Formats: sequence, C-alpha cells, structure tokens
Amino acid sequence: MASTLRACPQGHRYHKSSACPTCPICEQDKSLPGFPKMSAPARRALENAGIRTLKQLAKKSEAGIMALHGMGPSTLPKLRAALKAEGLSFKK
Repeated sequence: MASTLRACPQGHRYHKSSACPTCPICEQDKSLPGFPKMSAPARRALENAGIRTLKQLAKKSEAGIMALHGMGPSTLPKLRAALKAEGLSFKK
C-alpha cells in the first residue's frame, strides 16, 4: 500500500499508508500531566482505563497495568520512576 499525503484539521501535513485517520504529529503533542513521555498506545491505554493522574496509577498493580492493550514493557520503568518521584508506588 502506498502512502498518501494527508492534512489534519490543525494543518499538519503527514504521509500515511494505513486507513487510520490519526495525525502522528498531534499524537506526539499529547501527554498526561505528571506522566513521563511515553508511546501513544501506552498513553491511550492509560486514558481508556480512566487513569489520568499518578495517584490513580498508584491504585493499580504493575500486572494490571501491563495487561492493558497498548502497554509495552519499556513503559513500566518510566511509570515506576514517575511514581517514585511523587512518593508513590504501584499497589502490591
């Protein structure tokens, strides 16, 4: 499948070969306040699970977070570090 040049409503121009309408430039700019930079699938997994703060994340276990679709193994150390910086940790 050949890539096509597209533009999002914000005016970003990008090439994409899939039918997915998501603008990669807009996705890069999104982040959860207090959270480290992470991949868009990992961020969306947290958002879809209703986790938007580190306090909400601390109520979850590591296994529960890793079970979320889109969460990769490289994200867990970043989340641990962010929790530790706030004096929090994953639920045991």
